[in-house]
Amino acid sequence: MNNYDHSSLAAARPDFAAIAAWIPEGASVLDLGCGDGSLLRYLKQARNIRGYGVEISDEGIEACIQNGVNVIQSNLESGLSGFENNSFDYVILSQTLQATRHTEPLMQEMLRVGREGIVSFPNFGFWKNRLSILLGNMPVSKELPYQWYDTPNVHLCTLHDFESFCAKYKMQILARRVMTDEYTIHFVPNLLGSMAVYRFRRAH
Repeated sequence: MNNYDHSSLAAARPDFAAIAAWIPEGASVLDLGCGDGSLLRYLKQARNIRGYGVEISDEGIEACIQNGVNVIQSNLESGLSGFENNSFDYVILSQTLQATRHTEPLMQEMLRVGREGIVSFPNFGFWKNRLSILLGNMPVSKELPYQWYDTPNVHLCTLHDFESFCAKYKMQILARRVMTDEYTIHFVPNLLGSMAVYRFRRAH
């Protein structure tokens, strides 16, 4: 991948750069719901990681192979039983959390297979989403591009929702970055941030 591809990916998906900032050189990474393998390709360029992707769609598998990404075809909802405990340094769920039906078991599996987990997801508490609902419509945006009738998203959440979830299931949040486009949001992030990225591990 050339530098143009690298910068283009970062511009299109600002959460990629946020995730890369937390991953050390040469780490082992498992990317769940990896799509066309863009994140793994990005991390290999940025951090020289050793990685595998898990993807269910035939189109995604084919794209991963074309992108030179190691990929396994599997349904995340069936769990990660094919992976041993602590097989990876990091397990990533990038822009996929909201489309999973069995969130708690999958998050627990992430922390069984990996030493740490990283997730990114659209913040349903973002002010534009609240305004859409106030005006009587489900939100449609860059982060939530689907109409209500064809969306794959089944578990949308806010920052507060996710942090309460982690506390309930004894997952320690190590770092958080909230963004709108490429800008990091520090002031009232649950209102002004359109996307969140979290790094977490099992609480001791």
